[in-house]
Formats: sequence, structure tokens, C-alpha cells
Amino acid sequence: MRTVLNRVLLALTGLVLLIVGLSVLLGGLDLQRRWNFTMPHWWPFTGPKDVLLSAHDRTRYRSDGWWWPVVIAVLGVLVLAALWWLLAQARTRRLRQLRVDSGDGQGALLRGRAVENALTSETEAYEGVEWARAALRGKRGAPVARIVLGLAADATPDEVVAGLDSAVLHRARTSAGLDKLPAEARLRAVRHRAARVS
Repeated sequence: MRTVLNRVLLALTGLVLLIVGLSVLLGGLDLQRRWNFTMPHWWPFTGPKDVLLSAHDRTRYRSDGWWWPVVIAVLGVLVLAALWWLLAQARTRRLRQLRVDSGDGQGALLRGRAVENALTSETEAYEGVEWARAALRGKRGAPVARIVLGLAADATPDEVVAGLDSAVLHRARTSAGLDKLPAEARLRAVRHRAARVS
């Protein structure tokens, strides 16, 4: 969800900046006169000496009582939205630590990144897998693994998923002392260059 929102916001921001930049370039280089075309009457830039907002446009609402509260409210909403977006970027859903039953009743904490690295390296070592990325989510006592892996050209997806469950995830469950480790695996085909036959 966050990735989709980021892409939409970046696309909208880029589109607005592109339109404003092209309109400034159009007026600043006086392309309307040089290329002999006309713009709509509401277009802000018609020549190199034009400005985006005239003095009248900038000052016409200052004497009205509603102007400054509306300006402050809009700016406040924009600041709050920017802060919310910034905090959403910093927040991660990755599991930082994993609680492991050490047998002494106290338990131990295992770094989530270490488990992710082990899952990644063991998945990449499995036959038919070219590359892999693993991430842990959920709670300390109930982690969920998310694995994205690239299949080799000769790999069979059924065999890879079965081996992933019986070998890689089983070893991770055993070493971390977990009763269960649910996993979501996303398989992607790796593109290969066509081999030349002579």
C-alpha cells in the first residue's frame, strides 16, 4: 500500500512540476510569438515579462477576514500531510527481534535480520533458485516469512515450493525453536539470453 501511495504521489508531483515548468519555459522563451501560436486567455504566461501572479492577484484578498485563516489552515494541512508521509516512510513492518525458547524459562532474542539472511542464503543455495530475498514480519512470538525468489530457467515451481517448505523453512523453524513459521513465497522467472545454436 505504501509503495503504491508513494508512486502515485511522485507521479502527481512530477506531473504538476512538468506542467508548471513547461508553462514557464513557454512564456520565458517567448515561444508563442516565435512559433506563431496562441494560448487560452486564462494562460498565465504569454511573454517573457509576464508573472505568474500579478500584484492585484497577490493582494486582492488580504483585507478580507477569511483570507489568513484559510491560508494558515491549508498550510497546516499540507505540513501535517508531509509529516505523516515522512513518518510512514520511516516506519517498517519488518520484525527486528525474534523470541526463541532457550529452555531455561527466560528465552532469548534473535535478530530478525540474522534469520532473514539465513533464509536468503539457504533459499539461494536450493536447486532451481537463482536469487532470493527474505523478510520477517508479524510478532516476536509468531513471525511470518515473506520470500521472493527468482526461478532458474529449468526449475519446476512445484518442486521449488515443496523443497522450500520441507528443507529451508523446516530448518529455520527448528533452529529458531518455533512451532510454526508461516511463509508467503513469490516466484519470479529470471530472464535469460537466448542461447545460440551453431
